[in-house]
Amino acid sequence: MEKRYDDLKQTHAAKETGWERDVIEKLALAAITEQTRARRWSVFFKSLVFCYLTIILGISLYPVLKKDMGIDSKEHTAVIDVIGPIAEDKDANAASIIESLRNAVKDKQTKGIILHSNSPGGSPVQSAYVYEEIRSIKKEHPELPIYAVVSDICASGCYYIASATDKIFVNPSSLIGSIGVLMDGFGFVDIMQKLGVERRLLTAGAHKAMLDPFSPPKTDETKYMQGLLDQVHQQFINAVKAGRGDRLIESPDMFSGLVWTGEAGVNNGIADAFGTEDQVAKDIIGAEKRVEFTKQSRFLDKIADKLGTSFGHAIGAMLQGTLLH
Repeated sequence: MEKRYDDLKQTHAAKETGWERDVIEKLALAAITEQTRARRWSVFFKSLVFCYLTIILGISLYPVLKKDMGIDSKEHTAVIDVIGPIAEDKDANAASIIESLRNAVKDKQTKGIILHSNSPGGSPVQSAYVYEEIRSIKKEHPELPIYAVVSDICASGCYYIASATDKIFVNPSSLIGSIGVLMDGFGFVDIMQKLGVERRLLTAGAHKAMLDPFSPPKTDETKYMQGLLDQVHQQFINAVKAGRGDRLIESPDMFSGLVWTGEAGVNNGIADAFGTEDQVAKDIIGAEKRVEFTKQSRFLDKIADKLGTSFGHAIGAMLQGTLLH
């Protein structure tokens, strides 16, 4: 009797345990199902948002894509900026300007090129690279006009570049010229003497510390550096003469480093005429529509540089959130 009672008790306990196990399993299964459903909806809505953003971006990029992919068949004037200091580590550097020029030349709808010039100058080497590229383009594509249009200033290295173009257009108040070369620095010898500071300098090579600002200048070294500047200056002069030809009305001050107003520049042959980008594109080139070809200013490059990382983080966060749910 007692054994039967124990058997019934165990059976009852087993049934209770089985019932609890079934409930737990059903609850766990329901939780997993709900989690799966939530994850699917999350993926759906995130995909929907991503598609929406892609469509909006595509609509905004379409005008630029038409130009980049050659869809737009209307002839245009290509505009390339030469703005700010000309140096390898600046926006106005030879590599970027040359690439922009080549892209403009490759575009079959380019009827002419305008160099939007607003720079005080810079590296003679960078300027010479662009000068030679323009001259090369003129030889290969003599039918393609290249003009420089000056806004505020086109001096020194900027004018070096502009002198290679077919014509230079200015505003009467523009500043243009400065055909010269400079090298500047500081000397602290007297200050060191007043402070009682002694300069201790060791070199291997007689002129290794040439023009050291903490040592007195040496006559032979100063003369040597002046010779180098004169050589670069003469290269500049030769380039301007080759580019401008008999349009220059030479005077003793022509290559002295002076700058002139646009009005004076037209009178002495430094520039050709007065004109704006709009006037040159419409009346001279004959293609009123202007298209920006400056490498740094092209819209697709800005999108890639400024938004590429943000999109990458956004997509990464989206995928991570999907995996964590």
